This record gives sequence, C-alpha cells and structure tokens, in this order.
Amino acid sequence: MTSRISRRTFITASIATLAAPALPRMARAADEPLLLRCSLDTAPSHLRNVSIKDYLGKVEAASGGKIKTKLYESGQLFPDLQVGKALIQGQVEMACPGSWTITGIVPDADMFQLPVFYGRTVEEVHRVTDGKAGALLDKEMEQKLSSHVLGPWLDLGFNNWYSAHKPITSLVDLKGMKIRNSGGAGQAWRARFVGAIPNTTAWPQVPLSLSQGVFDALASTNESLASAQLWDAGVKYALEDHSFFGMYVPMVSAAFWQQLTPPLQKMMIDIWAQNIPTYRATMAAAQSKARITLESHNIKFSDPTPEQTVSARQSMMKEQDKVAKELKISPEMVTLVMTAIGASS
Repeated sequence: MTSRISRRTFITASIATLAAPALPRMARAADEPLLLRCSLDTAPSHLRNVSIKDYLGKVEAASGGKIKTKLYESGQLFPDLQVGKALIQGQVEMACPGSWTITGIVPDADMFQLPVFYGRTVEEVHRVTDGKAGALLDKEMEQKLSSHVLGPWLDLGFNNWYSAHKPITSLVDLKGMKIRNSGGAGQAWRARFVGAIPNTTAWPQVPLSLSQGVFDALASTNESLASAQLWDAGVKYALEDHSFFGMYVPMVSAAFWQQLTPPLQKMMIDIWAQNIPTYRATMAAAQSKARITLESHNIKFSDPTPEQTVSARQSMMKEQDKVAKELKISPEMVTLVMTAIGASS
C-alpha cells in the first residue's frame, strides 16, 4: 500500500536517493552535442508533456546538431517534488515543475495560495505572473535553484476538488475528508481551511493510492484527471470552484545554461517566447475538453455561483496576512500580487 508522502520528506530526501535514477554524466568530446535531459512526472498524454516535447524538438532542430534533447516522462527520473533539488545538484538539465512543488526551497512560489487568488480569472492571474511579481519570483528561483527561467510560465489550469465517494456541491461538503494535494504548505492550508485533512502524494502514485483509499478526494485539474483516467481509480464527483490557478515554470539548470554560447541561449529563449501563447491556448482548450471527457465517464460536476465564489474569497481573505506569514511569502511579493490584481478582496 502506498504510504503518505510529505513535501518535507521529498525536499529533505538524501542525495543518494536523488541520484539513483539520474543518468551518469560522461566526458564529452568537443564535437559531441550537449545532452539536454528534461524530467516531467506526468504521463505522455498530459498537455505539459506535449508542449515540452514540442519545444524540445524545436530546440534540437534549431541548434544545428549542437544540442541533443531527451524527455523523461511519468517520473522516470524524478517526481516534480524532487526535481528542484535535482536541478541544484546538476542531475538533470531541464524541468518544468509546478510552482507548488518548489515552495520548500522558494517560499514565494506559494503566492498562488494567497486567498486573493481564489476564483480569479486567467487574465488576472497572468497580470501577476507576467508582471513584476513574476519577475521577482523568476530571480528567486534562478538564485535558489541554480537555474535559468526560460520565459513566461506554462499554464496548467484551475485547481478544483474531486471526490471518489462523497458528493461535493460546496466547500462545506469537504469537511472531514482526507484530500490529496500536489505539495506545498499553501495547499495544506487550503484543505485545513475547509475542514479537510491534507495529504501529499506524488502524481505517479495517485491512481493506486486513490483506489486503495489512502485519501478520499484530491485537488487537481480537469486535464490532469482526464490524462490519468482517474475515473478508473474511483473519482465520481467534482466541485469546479477554481480554487487557484496552477502554473509550471520552465527552467534549465545553470550548469547546462553556462555551457551554451550566447546564440544558443538566445535561441532557446526565443523559441519559448514564440510558442508559449500557443501552449497556453492549447492547455486552456484541453481543460475545457477534459471536463467533457470526465462528464462522459459519469463524473458529476457542481459549479458555485459568482456570488458564492466572492463570499468564499472574502472569508479566506480574513486570513490572508496569517497565510502569507505561515507560507513565508515575502511582504514585497504580497504587495506586488495585490497591486497586479487590483483588488483588496
């Protein structure tokens, strides 16, 4: 039976454990292409994988034989909860982890869990991530993860609640449930706020853990559930309340980045910038399509009214200062987020 896995456990995992799945680094001949290994823990059908695979293919083609790319999927190298440390230690050249998985190293990455984000639109979120708040977080991640952020972040989509047994039509129904999240103190706070018990389980282990009753429900996205076919693991109900908006951060290890010539660095940045609008649009379409897929497999959805969303956010906002302090989100980041969203409630 799969055991519960905490964020702290992953972050403090031993170097030996981290190194085990990584491929050895061999001496490279002068004319041998640089190897760019990218680690993702989602399945090949997931739109993050599809986007990154497309990007890697374009990079390899544009490099003129100077870069050879290799995508490792489904956690073959590292689950996202470990990949930040793997980047620091130079055990992988590229990753695109969810911001929530690196909060133990970069606390400001948990800014999405601030109550002000609850139920916000994609446009409001992008004002934050593509603006000064995102730029500040990029600098922090580059410094603490020994990496280079390639550009604007990749959308995952809105996180919602999904239940295997108990119908959920409002936040009240989540009380007392054991709910899996993808990591980070912010998601644990959110579960506790609604009276639930937080559980962190790595994504590759979710189907088996859910079917075995390790947790009762999970916080995730429509597309993630559809790509993993979690109706087979027992999911039957969904509350689509847009709890927060998940995003992935495309980053390359500093060790790899420093081996590139300035033209190759510019090429990688430019290709990402040229394609991120398409990747974001594709992901948005996939989330909408995924709901239809989930409903076709008899998962029953409930949607809060706009009034209910505002009311819930206002209740959460009463704890925002407490949440920011608990999550160790810097006052500067909170100010930048609030300014970008342009609202105090």
